Amino acid sequence: MREEERGLARRKLDRELRLYRLAGKEKSPTQVLLRMVRQVVGIPISEVARKAGMDRSAVFRLENGEARLSITLRSMKRIADALDCKVVYGLVPRDRGTLEEIAERRKAPGNGDQG
Repeated sequence: MREEERGLARRKLDRELRLYRLAGKEKSPTQVLLRMVRQVVGIPISEVARKAGMDRSAVFRLENGEARLSITLRSMKRIADALDCKVVYGLVPRDRGTLEEIAERRKAPGNGDQG
């Protein structure tokens, strides 16, 4: 990808990820999201299990797996579908900045890690 294309793509991603950066300000914004959504909309775990085609213990394991950061996107999508939701994820800079700022820091003199 040429540098000009890379810059355009970064700016586009920065715009699209703006709301994710806001969510990223939370310490662990999504580590218990499946359980929280299920609880706040009032869907019993038995209903989620039925809709997802699994037993209740499997749903508990997946919710706990999310909290331990060991859930797969496929499993998360399966539970989200049962909750009538969809999975949307993003990557945001740790310092709450933008991708453009990361790129600029990488261009700074003395930063040999341009790979």
